[in-house]
Amino acid sequence: MQTISTNICERMDRSQELSEFEHAIVIGLYLCIKSICEISLLLNIPRSTVSGIVTKWK
Repeated sequence: MQTISTNICERMDRSQELSEFEHAIVIGLYLCIKSICEISLLLNIPRSTVSGIVTKWK
């Protein structure tokens, strides 16, 4: 069985963006008091991507 992080990692390319659902996962983790670094490691996506999502959300 694949995890969410595996699915995101497999689909993400430099030219691709995350889906709205994947954005919601990032924001949900942020609201659960996870740091940007922790979220990046959990989902295996770049810290800059996580930071951008959180910044736009705020």
